[in-house]
Amino acid sequence: MSLLEVQNLKKYFATQKAVDDISFSVNKGSIFGLLGPNGAGKTTLIRMITGIFYPDEGQILFDGKKFNPINDVVHIGYMPEERGLYKKMKIGEQAIYLAQLKGLKKSEAMTKIKEWFIKFEMQSWWAKKVEDLSKGMSQKLQFVTTVLHEPKLIILDEPFSGLDPVNSNLIKDEIYKLAQRGSTIIFSTHRMEQVEEICDHIILVNKGQKILDGTVKDVKHQFKENLFNIGFEEMPQTLNGNPPYEMVGTKDHQYIVKIKEGFKPADVLNYFLQQGAKIISFNEMLPSLSDIFIKLVEGTPLTRQFLPKEVIE
Repeated sequence: MSLLEVQNLKKYFATQKAVDDISFSVNKGSIFGLLGPNGAGKTTLIRMITGIFYPDEGQILFDGKKFNPINDVVHIGYMPEERGLYKKMKIGEQAIYLAQLKGLKKSEAMTKIKEWFIKFEMQSWWAKKVEDLSKGMSQKLQFVTTVLHEPKLIILDEPFSGLDPVNSNLIKDEIYKLAQRGSTIIFSTHRMEQVEEICDHIILVNKGQKILDGTVKDVKHQFKENLFNIGFEEMPQTLNGNPPYEMVGTKDHQYIVKIKEGFKPADVLNYFLQQGAKIISFNEMLPSLSDIFIKLVEGTPLTRQFLPKEVIE
């Protein structure tokens, strides 16, 4: 069941089409990736979903009903890329203030804040000011204030920016736990490897339009090019007959091959076995989301993009 449905959304600024007829849905409890290059329309889209901007056309459904910014915004936690913390305010006071804005009573806010501060080892920060924090420390604080009120929808824009690997993993683990407890998460980033690891479903927007929509698994299979990596105990010397593949390149004790149209992976495997080749590995090579992103946005040929240069003949 969908928590969020975006239907034919449009937003124009003068003659610029910032969002041009975009539709998608986000299932409850899922981690949804919103991807696109700078200027693609992601931020405008998020600002309409959070009620900061009103769409020129189209509509947003939230939990099965037409989105009402006044009533529904309390159920949304938004962590923007441009941080919104008060630099001169003490951290503990700021966390309580932001929690109360989201409807929590002070006593309830205090309990939850202490739990999160212990979890993120932030207890000693209580009386510090935001301006005294490093970028990574302020990032952790912003994350805590975003999820503190347990919103139905959590929107995270570049949540790992400025974090070291240890704290990145800490927040990543909490994102998984929030989704498992029922929160729905929209994750916007330029880091494709993080999207590939974290997200269930993705959309890619470019120049205000949606150009890709699907699960991570389905998208990668959609753009596969029938490339296989074959590892040998010893490189084959002489191969006879008409092989069911085209050679793409070699590296060490490996062939990179592309299966010819009309043939299957089993045909390639059987061909080498019949030649007496000693195969130790046989794996399909799927493009990464980063490869697909660059292909769709920049038009770079996919095969030459995701293979190592030394492999390609």
